[in-house]
Amino acid sequence: MSVLDAPVTSAAPAAPTTGLTPVFVRLKLTLLRNGLRQSSGRKAVFITSLVFTLLLAAGQVLGLVLLRGNEHAGTVVVLLTGVVALGWAVLPLFFPSGDDTLDPTRLVMLPLRPEPLIRALLVSSMIGIGPLFTLCLVVGSAIALAHGAAGVVFAVLAVPLTMLLCVALSRAVATANVRLLNSRKGRDLAVLSGLVIAVGIQFVNFGAQRLGQAGGLSTLEPAGDVVRWLPGASAVASVDAASDGAYGVAVAQLLITVAALAALMWMWQRTLVRLMTSPDGSTLAAAGPAREESGRGGLSALLPEGRTATVMLRSLRYVARDPKTKAAWVTALAVGAIVPLLNAVQGTGSVYFACFAAGMLGMQMYNQFGQDTSAFWMVALTISSPRDAYVELRARALVLLLLTLPFTLLVCAVTAAVIGDWQALPGALGLSFALLGSMLATGAVASALFPYSIPQEGAFKNVVPGQGGLAWISILGGMVAAALLAAPVIVPTIWMHVTDHHDALWLLVPGGLVYGALVGWAGLRFAARRTANRLPEILAAVSKG
Repeated sequence: MSVLDAPVTSAAPAAPTTGLTPVFVRLKLTLLRNGLRQSSGRKAVFITSLVFTLLLAAGQVLGLVLLRGNEHAGTVVVLLTGVVALGWAVLPLFFPSGDDTLDPTRLVMLPLRPEPLIRALLVSSMIGIGPLFTLCLVVGSAIALAHGAAGVVFAVLAVPLTMLLCVALSRAVATANVRLLNSRKGRDLAVLSGLVIAVGIQFVNFGAQRLGQAGGLSTLEPAGDVVRWLPGASAVASVDAASDGAYGVAVAQLLITVAALAALMWMWQRTLVRLMTSPDGSTLAAAGPAREESGRGGLSALLPEGRTATVMLRSLRYVARDPKTKAAWVTALAVGAIVPLLNAVQGTGSVYFACFAAGMLGMQMYNQFGQDTSAFWMVALTISSPRDAYVELRARALVLLLLTLPFTLLVCAVTAAVIGDWQALPGALGLSFALLGSMLATGAVASALFPYSIPQEGAFKNVVPGQGGLAWISILGGMVAAALLAAPVIVPTIWMHVTDHHDALWLLVPGGLVYGALVGWAGLRFAARRTANRLPEILAAVSKG
């Protein structure tokens, strides 16, 4: 039984809890101060983030104030507040390591009662860059909507209620999922948030373009009418209603936020008690007989014997099991399909936009050894000649081709079908093959010449401090070199379109395929010699994380 439910006896009087909130506030400030003292780099990042956030918040507040009096101000502000509240709900799932205080199990051994504990956690959660930015947005929203005495009164109530609701929502979600977030699946979820962000940006871009075509902010009115009755935005919407004289509506919308806040606090308390009084099943040994593996089965039976099969299986397991490798692949697949297809749906795209898929997936060839991190030393022990290095790199390239070629064919075909331009499909395929082969070549060379380490901690830390320059040179330099290498296919493609030789575009399919294969083979050969000669430097570079 946890100390949360332990009875209080006269022999061990309970510690006073009236001062628990100030203690937690000082604790949060102390954690923040001590974290900044760890290194000057961390302090510089924090100060830079704070300055950037303040500048961005100031710009947002200014924009909201300038929106005051606009006929669509209520709709814009309500939707903005709803998006902010949604962000508070989902960000704990994507950034579980961003704040150590999100894990209440650290307090399980302290003699604290649930009610004062959640009050202290709620208040201390108001300290940070995120709450400061949210407060600026909410205050700016209230200023944009408040007119008259009634509007000001409701604004004074709406601002703290909205802030409390956002923070309570974040805390309740984090507490309910704290064991998931501390598990391997939780780390996968945090890393795969890159996919959500990348896909979300594309849909926001698509929505903005559609909004501009549909006639402006008036098209947002139906969505605003719905969101203003949701708890995350209803308090701010009550300011708009009160300013218009709809006092009954304003009171109802304000009560929705109050009821939602009370429900969140109740759910948070129940989840907190259950979390801190029940055992963690994830620490129990898994029951059941161990699986026995014998012989070659599954995919390994289809692969050639020897080192090639071993390396390919290892690389495929990285894609399936390593969170950051998985995130990179899934993000590349999603963005590589979304960009050409969204442009095709809007009627502004081209079949050649499908080459974006080959480019996104070809980037996975860069920094091959950095993906192994410190485990690369085991691979390095098996490389004693350029031939060994060539087989290693070739197997890794085959894994990339195994996943990329069918995906590229699919994206090109679907894009051509949506646009209805089947005549340009051969040119897009040939160009994609040439681009993919060029990126295989430059990626292998960049992996040997500019390796860098990928840290295991942190969902969005993809380069260890001090190696950012290597990463930029590896990726950007390699992409420029790949574009130059693909020029022998790019130039004929442009020439055939300019001179209206569309009937000859089919020649680019075998031409691009053969050229891409030759360039990729030459790049792997060149990179193999460099890899065999630079093994100590590569090992030192990728082991820093």
